[in-house]
Parts: sequence; structure tokens; C-alpha cells
Amino acid sequence: MKLKLLTLFIIFTTSALAQTDKKLTAQLQNAIQGFHGQVGIYVQNLKTGKTAAINSDTLFPTASMIKVSIQCGLMDKIEKDEMQYNQKLVYRDSLLYPGEDILGSFKDKDTIQLSKVAMLMITMSDNTASTWLQKLVGGDYINNWLQQNGFKVMRVNSRVPGREAIRKIYGWGVSTPFEMCRLFTMIREGKAVSPAASERMYRNMIRIYWDDKALSQIPPYVQAISKQGAVDESKSETVLVNAPHGDYVFSIMTNHNTDQRWLPDNEASMLIKKVSALLWHYFEPHSNWKPADGMDKYMKNE
Repeated sequence: MKLKLLTLFIIFTTSALAQTDKKLTAQLQNAIQGFHGQVGIYVQNLKTGKTAAINSDTLFPTASMIKVSIQCGLMDKIEKDEMQYNQKLVYRDSLLYPGEDILGSFKDKDTIQLSKVAMLMITMSDNTASTWLQKLVGGDYINNWLQQNGFKVMRVNSRVPGREAIRKIYGWGVSTPFEMCRLFTMIREGKAVSPAASERMYRNMIRIYWDDKALSQIPPYVQAISKQGAVDESKSETVLVNAPHGDYVFSIMTNHNTDQRWLPDNEASMLIKKVSALLWHYFEPHSNWKPADGMDKYMKNE
């Protein structure tokens, strides 16, 4: 019996080690050398199953990336017929989240379809839209959905009773690079809420306005879903690429960044672009694509 258990342990351990892409891990470790802050990365080739990980189980602020989980909570309510995707909502001035969001320019009592609010939350990362949907769905409801689906640490913190202390540390949401990739993979595989809900979410997530970082290093004719998150000391991005030779997913999360400038060449944004380019050419080694000369002046998304 003991010999059998030992044999199973060896098989399991060998299998787990075989899944680690040591070459890619080494390249990623080299890419982050000298970064002035904390970095976590998780990458998985969804065709081969091979992974590369650096601090992939470390907690990081999600910033706006937590809006993907808000979307999941919303779709779960729609799946249960507690809400309708095309229902009319009435905007009130009290919903305003200070900033330059599109929805924040609405007038009191203006109406808008829930589907458009969801689109603004994901595509434009509109904060007023996001906090409105979180209020409608409920922060506890979203966190319960995450827990029921096996997410150990990814949670919404802001406006959720009992999570005030962790909010002071991580802000709106908290996750690990691994769990961010897991959520994206669930959506890709039709396992988030339902196959139909997953498809709806996927369609939303391929229409990202903020394409000047990781997405700028992937050919524009290759489909990818993504979500970005940024505050002063933490800038992150999660992407799932429908690459010609097989899908791959990656999340790069940063925290405690020394360079907190909101400029295109801030250190975290440049690192995200660097890692995205590295991964594209690693998984598509015969691709000679690179961003067109002069593209920078067309990437000034604000």
C-alpha cells in the first residue's frame, strides 16, 4: 500500500513539474529584473497546459480588474431571471463616481439599458457604471459567487461590509495573478455562470478601449479579451489571447511601484508591454509582426 502511494506521489509530482515551462519562466524572471516594485506573473498555454509563474499566488490590488467579477455576479443574476440584460435603468446624480466617466455625464433621471451600463463598465472601465452595477448586484453576492466557484482570495472589498480592513490595504478588489487567469479561462471555456453568459461576457471583453499596453503588443487582427487595472502604485493587466497556435492567458500584477507617474512611459506600463511582447513571440515564434512605426501617437488613450 505504501509503495503504491509513493508511486502515485512520484507520478503526480513528475506530472506537475512537467507542466512548468522552465524556459519561459527564466525569460520572465529576466524581464522583471530591476523593476522598482513588486511583480506577480502567471502564464498558461491553454493548449499544452504548460505554465510559468512568478509570485502567482501573492495578493495584489486588482483596481479595475475586479470589474470582471462584478460582470460575473451580474450575469448570474440574469441567469436566474432576477435581472434582465436589456432592462431600463434610471440614472440618479447620487450614483456619480468622481472622474471623467461617460456615464457620469448623464443627467438626473436619464434612462439607459443595463446592457449599455455593463458595456461601459468593461469596455471603458467606467467607474460610475461599475459602482452602480455592484450596488444593483450586491458586493456580498459577487463574493459569494466567487467563493462558490472555488476562488479562495479574489474578492470585492469596496462597499462590502466586513472588508474595510483589507480594503485599506488593497483597495477596490484583491486577487492573485493565478486567480485572475483562472477567471478568464472559465469565461473562455464557457464555465462562468453558463455557456451563454460566458459568451456574452467574452463579447464584451474583446471590445476594450484601453489597448495601449498589453494589447498594443498583440497584432490587431488577433482576438483577445482583457481587463486593465491602475492606481498610483499598482498597474496591472490580464489578457487571454486567441493565438493562431493555441490560446494563452496571462496576468501581470504590480504593487508598491516607485514610478507612480500617469504617463505612457511609466515603469509598470512599460513592463506590461514588454511581457506581452515576449509572450506573443514566445508562443508565435514565426510571427514577424511588430507595432507599426509611428503607432505611439495613435495610442494616447485618456
